Formats: sequence, structure tokens, C-alpha cells
Amino acid sequence: MKKIQMVDLKGQYEKIKEEVDRGIHQVIDSTQFVNGQAVKDFQSDLEKYLGAKHVIPCANGTDALQVAMMSLGLKPGDEVITSDFTFVATVEVIALLGLTPVLVDVDPDTFNIDPVAIERALTPKTKAIVPVHLFGQSADMDAIMKIAKRHNLFVIEDNCQAIGSDYTSEEGWTRKTGTIGHLGCTSFFPSKNLGCYGDGGAIFTNDDELAHQLRGVVNHGMFVRYYHDYVGVNSRLDSIQAAVLNAKLPHLDDYCAARRNAADFYDKAFANHPNLIIPKRAEKSTHVFHQYTLRCKGIDRTALIDFLGKHDIPAMIYYPVPLHMQKAYIDPRYKEGDFPVTEALSLTVFSLPMHTELDEQQLLHITSKVLEFLG
Repeated sequence: MKKIQMVDLKGQYEKIKEEVDRGIHQVIDSTQFVNGQAVKDFQSDLEKYLGAKHVIPCANGTDALQVAMMSLGLKPGDEVITSDFTFVATVEVIALLGLTPVLVDVDPDTFNIDPVAIERALTPKTKAIVPVHLFGQSADMDAIMKIAKRHNLFVIEDNCQAIGSDYTSEEGWTRKTGTIGHLGCTSFFPSKNLGCYGDGGAIFTNDDELAHQLRGVVNHGMFVRYYHDYVGVNSRLDSIQAAVLNAKLPHLDDYCAARRNAADFYDKAFANHPNLIIPKRAEKSTHVFHQYTLRCKGIDRTALIDFLGKHDIPAMIYYPVPLHMQKAYIDPRYKEGDFPVTEALSLTVFSLPMHTELDEQQLLHITSKVLEFLG
């Protein structure tokens, strides 16, 4: 049996080695290392895949979130509502820009931001909502967009974990996550469902004016060389990373299907077990399983993870500490107990290996060892 990894990037690379190597060599031969043809090709192809009018590549997913907020003209003290249960980058950029992060609790089944909690958190200072499509499926965008429309708020989708997921609205239309709000952001970190071989990111929008501003922000606030219209940053997707993404994008739907197949295997093995709660699949969204995250009940999570490790099975906790309890984000507005769902999830979730190269032998070994521990 092959060694089990949380993410098997080498196995994935070996299947598309020729395509990746050819694209990288083309970039090197061209010496167009920044904003070269590979970046332009990837931008165009990703626009077609997403059905988005504009894709603006950038250096990483965190920059994507920051640039998105910079493009909206938000001012220090403006409030931005987001999830308490997510990776720190979402709130980090809010704080870096001098904006006020407002954290809210999540749905206990999907782990995504709770629209009812959003509504309760609104104040006259609220300017934007950042729903995080956590672990690979969409937040309730129907409810979120209705709230945003009623209160004239911007919506920035954090789509770093859900690229390739489809959302079907109660109105009947289907769109890719990241293309529903005013702006969408994604990361191409190597472990993502669509990952490069370094850092990379992108912002999506169907708004021409916002797209124009975004293109300036990522390039030092510059549209004409050496003429700077406003404060920007230097955030570009380099051409070699774009070449890798060009090779991978045609396979993205197959990658998502492979992840769903692995999740189906896990679901079947663990369904109805008294000590485990399998991931809930949202009714309006497909799930692309960036992570396969279970909740445990009545067992020692640390002991389970240690047991799996002794059998060469990695497992991770995403995320062990809620944002409102992180040292860097301690805020007198919040105290322990204010976010009961997030706090419960942080104590009970754990994630099993999830990637495109998992085979049946590996999945059988993983599930049998989990069940062996549970007795």
C-alpha cells in the first residue's frame, strides 16, 4: 500500500507530469516570468470555467481577500461580518486594513456562517459580509444576498476552499461559488483543490468598475506605468505558477469527483456510528471536499488521532481554536461561550486524509483503523 498522506501532491503530479513540465519549460523559454502569456491564458480559461466576467490573478489567497476589500473603498472603523470558524486569513486582512471584524457563529451541520447570526450582528457601521465556503461547500448565499440587498452591503465570497463547487439558488439558477457575491476570492496554495506549486490566488467579479479597480490595486495602484492613481500593493501570480494551473484546470472537475468518491467511501463506513457525525452536505450546494471533517462524540479526540498516527494515518484538526479566542484577536466584545457552535466544533472536529489520489486500499485501511479505535 502506498504511504497515506493528507494531500498527495506527488501522485497527482505524476499523472499530469508531461503537461506541467511542458508549460513550465514554455515559460522559461519565453522568459516572461511576470504577467506572461501563461497568466493571460489562465485568467481567460478560469473566467470561462467559472462563468465569471473578470478574473484578476494575484499572489495568494490572503492577498485576494485584502485586495478585494481595498477595492471597495471601505474606511477604518467600517464593520465586516465573517465567520468565527475559519482560517485566520479571513479576519486577518480585515484587521490589517483598520476595519472592524465582526464575528458570528456558524451552522452546526454545514459549519458555514449562519445567516440568522449575520442579521443579529448588523449595525449602522456594517459595510460588508464575508461568507466562507468552508471545507468545500457553499454557505447559504440566497439568505446572505437577501440580507446584503436589504442593507446595501457588499458580499465578498471567501472561496479558497470551494473552487469547483456549484450553488443552485431557490430561484433555480446554478452558479459556481465565488461568482454570486460582488466579489469572490480564492487561493491556489498547493493543497487546494486547484493548487499550484507555490503561492497564488485570484479575485472574481462580474462588475466592470470593480474589476478595473482590482487590476490597479494589485499593480501598485497603477494603470499607466509610473502613474499611481491610488494606494495599491504588489500582488501578482507569476507565470510559472500559472503554467501549473493551466495544466491542472482542465482536470478540476475530475479532481472534485475523486474527492466526492473518497467522501462517499468514508460516509458509508461511518454512517450512523454513535461516536461519529459525518459531514452534512448542503441542499443547495455540491460539495468538493477540500477537507473531510467529522465530529466525534463521547471519545478522546487526541487519543484517536494518536492511534491513527501510530498506524501511519495522518489526521488534522481544522480548527482547534475559534478566532474570538485567538491571542491576536482577543476583543472585549466577545467572551468564551458567546459562540457555542464554533466552540463545540473546535473541541470535536477532526479531518481525515482527502485528496485526488486516495485508492480503495488506503481508504479501507483508514476507515478500518478508525472503527478499530472506536471498538
